[in-house]
Amino acid sequence: MRVFGLATALLLTCLSAALCLVDLDAPDLIRIAVYRGPAACEGCAEAVKGALERRGPAYKVDFLGPTERLDVSIANLARYEAYVQPGGGQDIPAALHSLGKDRIEAIRAYVASGGQYLGICMGAYLADAANLSLIDQELDSEVGRPGFPITSLEDSVVRVRWGGKKNRLFFQDGPYLPQTPGTGFRVIGVYGNGDIAAARYRFGAGVVVLSGPHPEADESWFQDADLPEKVRPRRDPFKVLLDALDL
Repeated sequence: MRVFGLATALLLTCLSAALCLVDLDAPDLIRIAVYRGPAACEGCAEAVKGALERRGPAYKVDFLGPTERLDVSIANLARYEAYVQPGGGQDIPAALHSLGKDRIEAIRAYVASGGQYLGICMGAYLADAANLSLIDQELDSEVGRPGFPITSLEDSVVRVRWGGKKNRLFFQDGPYLPQTPGTGFRVIGVYGNGDIAAARYRFGAGVVVLSGPHPEADESWFQDADLPEKVRPRRDPFKVLLDALDL
């Protein structure tokens, strides 16, 4: 009996010690899927992952794509609170083709059933009516719009009102976004000429957040484009997009 009692006491001690190592008040992980593959540009998926992880340990980020451990499928997307389609090149039809029918159907089904889509630059273009059809309108470049100061496709910085505050963001031929009547539409950011730079929409039971500029761009993007430090964003502009999602 004494041996049994000692064993029980030892077991309880070990169990108590183990429980002390577990933070019972720790927040649940926010699981985000980020596409990485031919429909995205080199370094774009990694920039999104970095921006998410800088928000803190609550964010668990996985890459999904044709050469990743997990591909974009209905079953895999169901594991995540949001799916991010990052920036890409200039060839939107090629990007859509590289996604392929199965991934396109998976993304649409995921969002329609209550998932969330965050599209940045190319990811925003891909969401339009001519591609993934997550919104009802087709998108076009902000370059050449009345009052927009950037006239080339070169990497640049654009002035915006972002989350209600003035800021500057990295820009690579991003779109302007349509104003859509109906439940769920909200303007997140505007360009200096008043065109919509980022907005939130509904698709089925899900949420679609689109951005023309690149709030995820880190210091290396500005350095590679020879953009001076004084034009870099203030605060954390990527947080504004995350706050527009239901996380």
